[in-house]
Amino acid sequence: MSRKAPTAKEPLSERMVGWSARHPKKIIVGWILLVAVAVLLGDAAGSGAKTTDAGEAGRAQSMIRAQKVVPTYTENVLIEAPNRDRPFVGSPELESAAKDLGDRLKALPGATTQIVTPLDNERTRAELVSEDGRSGLVSFTIPGPGAEADEHFAKIRTEVEAIQAAHPDVRVAMAGDISLTSAVDKAADEDLARAELLSLPVTLIILIVVFGALIAAAVPLFLAAGAVLAGLGVLGLVGTVIPANSTVSSVVLLIGMAVGVDYSLFYLRREREERAAGKDPAEALRISARTSGHAVVVSGITVILSLAGLFLAQVDTFNGMAIGTIIVVSLAVLGSVTVLPAMLSLLGRRVDSLRVPLLGRSRTTASGSRGWSAIAGGVSRHPVVFGGIALIALTALALPAFGMKLSEPGRLDSLPRGIPAVDAGVRLQQAFPGGADPAQVVVWGDGATTGAADQAVEALRREAAASDLLGDQISATPVGGVLSVKVPLAGGGTDDTSVEALRTLREDVLPQAFSGASNLEYAVGGRTAGLHDFAQVLETRTIRVIGFVLALSFIVLVAAFRAPLVAAVSMVLNLLAIGAAIGIVVLGFQNGNLAGLLGFSSFGGVVNWLPLFMFVILFGLSMDYHVFILSRVRERWARGESAEDAVVHGVGGSAGVVTSAAVVMIAVFAIFATLSGIEYKMLGVGMAVAVLIDATIVRGVLLPAALSLLGDRAWSLRGRPAPKPRPAVRHDNEPAEDTKVLSRVGATEEGTR
Repeated sequence: MSRKAPTAKEPLSERMVGWSARHPKKIIVGWILLVAVAVLLGDAAGSGAKTTDAGEAGRAQSMIRAQKVVPTYTENVLIEAPNRDRPFVGSPELESAAKDLGDRLKALPGATTQIVTPLDNERTRAELVSEDGRSGLVSFTIPGPGAEADEHFAKIRTEVEAIQAAHPDVRVAMAGDISLTSAVDKAADEDLARAELLSLPVTLIILIVVFGALIAAAVPLFLAAGAVLAGLGVLGLVGTVIPANSTVSSVVLLIGMAVGVDYSLFYLRREREERAAGKDPAEALRISARTSGHAVVVSGITVILSLAGLFLAQVDTFNGMAIGTIIVVSLAVLGSVTVLPAMLSLLGRRVDSLRVPLLGRSRTTASGSRGWSAIAGGVSRHPVVFGGIALIALTALALPAFGMKLSEPGRLDSLPRGIPAVDAGVRLQQAFPGGADPAQVVVWGDGATTGAADQAVEALRREAAASDLLGDQISATPVGGVLSVKVPLAGGGTDDTSVEALRTLREDVLPQAFSGASNLEYAVGGRTAGLHDFAQVLETRTIRVIGFVLALSFIVLVAAFRAPLVAAVSMVLNLLAIGAAIGIVVLGFQNGNLAGLLGFSSFGGVVNWLPLFMFVILFGLSMDYHVFILSRVRERWARGESAEDAVVHGVGGSAGVVTSAAVVMIAVFAIFATLSGIEYKMLGVGMAVAVLIDATIVRGVLLPAALSLLGDRAWSLRGRPAPKPRPAVRHDNEPAEDTKVLSRVGATEEGTR
């Protein structure tokens, strides 16, 4: 196969493609080794850096960690009648179960400490029997570190199961630090495995329909899967320094599969188009590199810069998400301009092998879509009517977003109640409000662990007992040089009641209790405090992130088209699409309208990190379809076509590839709506709806309507430039006239993202 030698004037993307095409085996083997090494290093990296809460909760967390003591874990076993139809005290069956459990736990040497049952004395009876008298609680501590605690927990669980078997007429349910955390971690691992299992075959089926050939469909999948695996491996390595929670891995899979296939689709589609026009494989690759390859690089850089805006929030949660998605997008771009052309060079025309009957030979050619052309034509003739209807529809969908309540599902809200530990936690919360997620008051200073704080803790107990928002089952445990005081909070842990209880504890109860202990300092942490402080910090820093992304998007669009009006309109349309998607999330999840369909229980809010993350990632991804379509419209207008004709031909000519790419993204995102975690469901629905709106209503109605209303002013405030004469003969190394490269910064026929 003849190959064109590189020249110094070729852009970097084209030089990379050329080198990869000349050394395909080296590139493919190198990519496989890169993925393998990344996976191995990620597995060997060990435990990652721990995220730190924001605000006061973060100070409390840091003080505990600074003690560098062996951690302990609190567990609780709820004992009650299955139907809660009889009181705990005085019931032989319930009291016998509690006594037997306490005896069995005390017989496990080293596995448990601080075992307390409601039968110990009058004080424990008052604290460990529910207010309605129908439930009893056996509480104990499991010593760490983590690996040893897990071994202890396994023995304890066996004893709890034995008690349940010996007392079939009694409900014996365990919920606490290890049991709930294990349930969450297990569900997250199963969700990730399920997403991997579903995303690959679903994406492959869509690509087979798109390309009509098995080999062509497998190429993008190979690239995307490699980018995701390598991304997860690198994330595991980087995560030892930059904290990344369990959600980040799922987000990496979600974004990696979407952009990896998307980038490959645009590139492979262009290469197929050039071969269909008579080019040999080497020439088709060169032209694809100059157009699609450059577009992929610019698109990836735009997405990466948008994601970098998350660092401005200065919150560990967003730092982890930003670094994870930046890694996988970078790998997808690298694979698209190296591995993909190498595979196409090696395969040549065999990329169309194993064609599937009835699906056609070239499903992604640039031929116009009669359907989308007709829609764009109707909109262009009546832009006010159709544009107004679409605008009203999206505005109506976006209105619920103004009533959005940012919150975070507690461990009991995030997962289905069918999980035993979750069901136990819910029952424990109902019987003993605040027991599952108490506040942790960390006390330090002179005498914090030597008795000076005892008076303050006793005052705290009295103040809590007099409050309807705080529980009186308060425990105080020395942790190194500080004192950890657990205070139950009313409510579910993340609802308004719990937030009000936290405010009461911080602003009223603690200042009163510690008023006479000037030598002591304290900070309130725990799950409720951490989520509340995160929301407070996010509220003050969100505007930085949004401003950064908007400014970046505007600069990219103006640089690409030198059309400020088009840039401004594009940003407004993107905001509308994102607003409508968030509005649907509010309706479906905060209001619970999708609960029956997707199988979740609404916690009355939207996951607090979701809207900002959706905004950043969608603004980066929307540059894909948007600029691709605008490039086509701008090019036809520059040739001399009327504004209306340019819109019709631009939208119709780009329909095939945009629709194909959108279907892949929507399918991958929708898979996450089937997972168990409610945050994954929200992310999947929100992203899928946003892409659907962007690829249909925005692409087919609002954008044509806006461009038709602006007319020639959209592209040049100075009027239409004189059209360039069209060559009578097309040279072999020149792409089709309707797919020439735009001579703007990064704006190719494929468009920049």
